[in-house]
Amino acid sequence: MTLHISITAVAFASSTVLTAVPDAVQPLAPVQLQWGPHLAALAGIVALAVLGGVLALRNRLEDANAMTSTADSETGTDEFLTDREKVRQLITENGGRMKQSEIVNAVDWSKAKVSRLLADLEEDGQVTKLRLGRENLVCLSGHEPTASKSPERPQND
Repeated sequence: MTLHISITAVAFASSTVLTAVPDAVQPLAPVQLQWGPHLAALAGIVALAVLGGVLALRNRLEDANAMTSTADSETGTDEFLTDREKVRQLITENGGRMKQSEIVNAVDWSKAKVSRLLADLEEDGQVTKLRLGRENLVCLSGHEPTASKSPERPQND
């Protein structure tokens, strides 16, 4: 039978004393207690890294899904439309009539730009602008209200 002896450091106020005590009398402190705070910190760091990786991966997958769903929902020709075509498409999607202020809000352009575009479209005969109080009602040709049209006079031959 062998006797295991462990050396224990005992600290006093001014000096350190080494004592030899048999193992049977004093049990050894587990290594886990000495590394406990360090292991907890390391486990926390690993957990945060894994969580960050999972969140980053989720965000990338959501972005990829959003891009594919956006591409599927759009015809893909919106990016090639001119400003005049965008305004005409917007009015068409709204039943052929829209207030000018609603067009400004929908396209997020300045009032002046929308006004110039509508003036060009009206000059070309593609839209009609009707004054309603302090607002303009913009209608595609053929979608004007019947009350706004002048009555046709029969021609006498």
